[in-house]
Parts: sequence; structure tokens; C-alpha cells
Amino acid sequence: MQAVIALRVDEEADVVLSIVPAQGWVVDEHLQVVVDGRAVSATEHADAHGARLHRAILPRGAVRITYRADVAPPAVPVPSDEMDPVRYLRPSRYAPSDELHDAASPFAGLPPRETVKRVTAWVGDTLSYEPGSSGPTDTAVDTLRTRRGVCRDYAHLTVGLLRASGVPARLVSAFAPGLDPMDFHAVVEAFVDGRWEVLDATRLAPRDHLVRIATGRDAADTAFLTTLSGALSLESLEVTAVATGDLATDDYTRTVLLR
Repeated sequence: MQAVIALRVDEEADVVLSIVPAQGWVVDEHLQVVVDGRAVSATEHADAHGARLHRAILPRGAVRITYRADVAPPAVPVPSDEMDPVRYLRPSRYAPSDELHDAASPFAGLPPRETVKRVTAWVGDTLSYEPGSSGPTDTAVDTLRTRRGVCRDYAHLTVGLLRASGVPARLVSAFAPGLDPMDFHAVVEAFVDGRWEVLDATRLAPRDHLVRIATGRDAADTAFLTTLSGALSLESLEVTAVATGDLATDDYTRTVLLR
């Protein structure tokens, strides 16, 4: 796995990065933050479900963030608790499920597994994947109206419709070998039969090879870069994710669990 981020900081910025695999995945890794050729320290913090965040104070100048890692699936599932199915039924900033009840009416009264199957298929069949067609503040309601977007829009609409249909759902950011165009990827986990199953309405990458980065209510909890103060602009982002051996072919009717 590799990520290279170039930023231009115009006013000293306090930032949080979410670009490394969650706890338990890493075999070997290296993270470096450099501003105008000088190394800047980044402090690691734990977040929900094993996510590892890095916080740094970036002075003015040209910033280059590089990360590389070799990974392997963890031996134990991602941490969860008995309140998660409640927590992930609630509306959130980018997945306002309380505004999607009319849109979710075709899925009303179905068993949870059938709801998951039909919502994922409907989102995948209805939306058009168009890079640049949505903005950073667009919600699932905007995506429902325009019927287009990128992976985070697919994920937000899937999450919103599932919650409106009574199925707990959450967003996962991930490295995704096989993804084209390559980037950080957003997928969904739905709580069915007592476990979190991973869904991807974009069908752009095999789920068996996903590497979890962060997990939360929506993109507000999983964004790769959060600016807490200051002013900066993103100049470039390059993500690489390569699997060892051949990529598996994904049968999207099959249940997949993400560690």
C-alpha cells in the first residue's frame, strides 16, 4: 500500500490524517511528513474500530506526505460493541436517513438480508459513476437527486437507505487493490445476522482484498485529511494498492466480512 499527498499550506495548519491501515493490518510501514524539505512529526491517535489517526502541525510551505506499508489480514475482527447497531441506525451528516424514508419505501417490510441485497443492487444500477460530479459537502439526498457521484456518494446513499429501512450501516474507508481509477475507496458495512458484512454498490474492486483504514458514520469520520485550523490546499493525491498474487473475482451476491 502506498499514498503520496502534496499540499500547499498558506497558514499554519493543524491537520489529522487517516491514511494508514487500521490496527492489526500492518506488517511493515513508513510514514513521513516533510515541509519544504524539513521533517515534521505526526502523533498517532486511536479512533473507533481500530482506526489509526495521525495529527500534525504543518507550517507554511510545500508539504509532501508519503506512506508505504506491507499488510496482512489481522487475526481478530475489528473491535465493535453492542451499541454499534444502535449507533449506526442514527442519521448522520452525509447520510441523513431521516430524509430518505420515502426513497426507502420500496424496501419496507423486507427481511434485513433481502433489504441489503436490494438496496445495494438498486444503488449500483441507478447511479452513474462520474468523477468530479459531486462536491465535498454533498449528502445522500443530493446523490439521490442527481443520480451520479463517486464511491463516497454510492456509500452514503447505500448507508442512508439501509438505515431508513431499519438496517444498521456504516462507512469504511479502505485501500482497494484492483480499483480503477485508483484512490482511497469508500464501502459500506451492514449489520446482518449479528455481524458486519461489507457491501460495495460501485462494484469497482473485489471486496476480498480490501484493507480497512477507518470506520464511522460517514465521510465526516473517515476523511483522509481533516483540517482543524489554518489554511491549505490539496495539490495532488496518489494512492497505490497492489495485492500479492491474482485478484479474486467478486461475486457480489456472496457475503464478505472485512477484518
